[in-house]
Amino acid sequence: MKKMALLFTALTVMMLGACSNYQFKATTNFELDNFNVQDHRENPVSLDSLKGEPWLAMFIFTNCPDICPPMTYNMKMIQDELIAKGVEDYKIVAFTVDPKRDTADVLKAYIDNYGVADESKWYLLNGYDQKFIEQYAKKSFKTQVLAMQDSVVHANTFYLVDQNGVAVKNYSGVQVGNSEVPFDTIVTDLETLIKQGNK
Repeated sequence: MKKMALLFTALTVMMLGACSNYQFKATTNFELDNFNVQDHRENPVSLDSLKGEPWLAMFIFTNCPDICPPMTYNMKMIQDELIAKGVEDYKIVAFTVDPKRDTADVLKAYIDNYGVADESKWYLLNGYDQKFIEQYAKKSFKTQVLAMQDSVVHANTFYLVDQNGVAVKNYSGVQVGNSEVPFDTIVTDLETLIKQGNK
């Protein structure tokens, strides 16, 4: 029993050591174009105003019948884990892909449905037209947003943006087939970016 306990302790120390030496590695290098829009509180938001802290981005719309609700819930779960770990210097940014219908009041009501723990970290963006978000998504995030007859096609992706406004990594925002949402990886990557930026 003592040998097992010692082995367990040694493995725990090794794992903790490995975690503390974790180095974030970017897998994308998408420099985002500037924008001047507003959030669901009707406050102005720009790329420059978001700089200084890393942020998680996603594309959603409130009338979405399938992937947006689980994406938003999964982002809420990520924030819960960040709060549990005491991580504070981050933002969560959601671009609506249906800006005509998703007014500030509609976006506010949408996020209120999810009972997020710290809504002050969330920026649900609108204040632009459909052409802008389709072009911005394609140019800055290298992803497609396409308005259809009664819906909008967009990716189920979470993007990690660093302190300088560069999208450095992306992750699955919902479980699709064998592709699961990497909650722990997202939290660790964000936490590591914060620590590296504070050095």
